[in-house]
Amino acid sequence: MALNVSVVSALSEIWSGEATQIIAKTVDGEIGILSGHEPLLALLAHGEVRVTAVDGEKITVDAEDGFLSVDGDTVTVVAGQASLVA
Repeated sequence: MALNVSVVSALSEIWSGEATQIIAKTVDGEIGILSGHEPLLALLAHGEVRVTAVDGEKITVDAEDGFLSVDGDTVTVVAGQASLVA
């Protein structure tokens, strides 16, 4: 099963779509999210959120000041500031 992912900043949606995994830096350390992950709410630390889309594309977002939420196979990343990394 795929994850339904939404990465947003205070100003706009950065990326959304289906993914196989997400890796993010939280205040407690780096965390990986796969389908079937337990529900989670974590504070983001300044760093990269790395998303692997179902088609294999790698998306990297520089994010800070926000949180990551996992509920079922829905992952939401809300950051005060975020931008795609080329």
